[in-house]
Amino acid sequence: MTHPLALSRRGFLTSGVAGLALVALHPYSARAEAGQAHLRIMETTDLHAHVWPYDYYADTATDTLGLARTAALVGAVRAEATNALLFDNGDFLQGNPMGDFIAYERGMDGDATHPVIQGMNALGYDGGTLGNHEFNYGLEFLGASLAGAGYPVVCANVVTEAGATPDQDRTLVPPYAVIDRDLTDGAGATHPIRIGIIGFVPPQIMQWDRAHLEGQVTVRDIVEAAQAWVPKLRAEGVDLVVALAHCGIGGQTAEPGMENAAIPLAAIDGIDVILTGHSHSVFPGPDYDGVAGVDAAAGTIGGKPAVMAGFWGSHMGLVDLLLERQGDGWTIVSHQVEARPIYQRDDEGVVIPLVESVPAIEEATATEHQQTLDYVRRPVGQTSAALYSYFAMVADDPSVQIVSNAQSWYIAQMLAGTEHEGLPILSAAAPFKAGGRGGPDYFTDVPPGDIAIRNVADLYLYPNTIRAVRVTGAQVKDWLERSAGAFNRIEPGQADQMLLNPDFRSYNFDVIDGVTYRIDLSQPSRFDADGALADAEANRIVDLAIDGQPVDPAAEFIIATNNYRATGGGSFPGADGSTVVFEGPDTNRDVIVRYILDQGTINPSADGNWSFAALDGATVLFDTGPGAAAYLQDVTTLAIEPAGDAPEGFARYRITL
Repeated sequence: MTHPLALSRRGFLTSGVAGLALVALHPYSARAEAGQAHLRIMETTDLHAHVWPYDYYADTATDTLGLARTAALVGAVRAEATNALLFDNGDFLQGNPMGDFIAYERGMDGDATHPVIQGMNALGYDGGTLGNHEFNYGLEFLGASLAGAGYPVVCANVVTEAGATPDQDRTLVPPYAVIDRDLTDGAGATHPIRIGIIGFVPPQIMQWDRAHLEGQVTVRDIVEAAQAWVPKLRAEGVDLVVALAHCGIGGQTAEPGMENAAIPLAAIDGIDVILTGHSHSVFPGPDYDGVAGVDAAAGTIGGKPAVMAGFWGSHMGLVDLLLERQGDGWTIVSHQVEARPIYQRDDEGVVIPLVESVPAIEEATATEHQQTLDYVRRPVGQTSAALYSYFAMVADDPSVQIVSNAQSWYIAQMLAGTEHEGLPILSAAAPFKAGGRGGPDYFTDVPPGDIAIRNVADLYLYPNTIRAVRVTGAQVKDWLERSAGAFNRIEPGQADQMLLNPDFRSYNFDVIDGVTYRIDLSQPSRFDADGALADAEANRIVDLAIDGQPVDPAAEFIIATNNYRATGGGSFPGADGSTVVFEGPDTNRDVIVRYILDQGTINPSADGNWSFAALDGATVLFDTGPGAAAYLQDVTTLAIEPAGDAPEGFARYRITL
């Protein structure tokens, strides 16, 4: 069997990170007797190109991410015990501007090494697997990136040539690898051990990266591939099998094409340890309390030790094994599991770093870090209109429009060729920087002309991931009714009533593009502040239409949104997790960046798809930032005028309804 991306081996690195002080031994190392050995298995996962502790979108240092910080935990673990192995569980090539810079700008020509691989080589990884994001830039780029890895990268279910059975497949990278090591036991004697690693990736890559993969590879079901390959791995005389499973902890029963298959995977005979990821969660931990088949406190899946190390380097996963020599092999006597964080938050939410960066990792990637800074600070496209959010709560807004445009563009591609193709695609987006408690300067304000990647942070503050839901016309209307709770009830014939409900968060004011509608402020809100139905007879949303025709309550639509909203955030009708039909692997920020790169020049001018219904004799007041004055002439859907200063540095405007 040959593998087009087969990797070279490298010598085992047992040393810790230089400069770390020695610490007390782990109890397993301290208690191990002759013929017993303590083995530590460490995991990183979902690094998403975060090597430095730096938020390139915000263009500022941060204490919450970065392999350079996680490396300090790795060094400490190595210092605490004699025997340690370090693996990466995938999603390392893409996910921040450094990844995009290497893929779209610098490239991987000649003998270039990817900066994430440089960092991993400097830290001394022992193996890794592929995540779904490794395919975002195409197979040629992936192959060139993996060529620089000083450790084996394995994946058993991405197939370039299918065999009669999965274990006869020709796979993109080796399905598994065998690592031969010497373990030092409690008496100081050394003994050989053979450790097998096998990798898996979600089959959904064929949907998520269809343009790059269709006609070149196919993907096997994770459990199907494991059932075929694990016995072959065991037949090579291994003492221990570690599954590098780039999938989350989902249902207990195996289903064909299952994305989050960690629980049925753990049930396969021959697998001893499960390293999970993909879900950007922490295990063991409360995220998985009550999930059947797992012990969220002990860190086991099906009784086997398992770990998930957060994302972006936020944690290092650690499985401690006490092994005992039996004949020529080893058995697991006991185990402990933890996910060690690089930071914590105090009672007020302030970040407290728990480690400092390891200089060797930053030094290995210093050139690429500076190149990325230059990349995010220079133009990658142009905007033909200003991007501002001063009027986002009272009129259709360009800062929200560009997010909606990008989401619709992305979801249309992702749903092509699926059962959902042909349904109308709507897009829901809300203003994030809209004053309020953030103060009078807390607004997006990007002038026309050049737009840099770091400007995307102004447009989209949160690291949400893209989702699509399938809803009815009735749910679209109620979704908008929930958004309309942003406004106080307005009485006709009364002057200067305050428009905005101060307790309503701007990120819950979803504008839905693809339909047109008006908001009747004389009506009470249909939903209360928590999203519960308050008045079933209230109807603020009027004249709801698509392509000039009234929306049929029974008709079906796709709404592009984010993971927070799609799974119940904000309590929106039609968005409780049950209507999700697409879970994208990309953040909404990355979607916007890709859209800008694709379009070259974007036109974010608001299309005016929503407005307030007329109310005779009524005027309302709302407060915004002083910078709004520069864009007042752009607001053509409102009869609006300055109304003086407002408290705390805000500017006040009057709207005649």
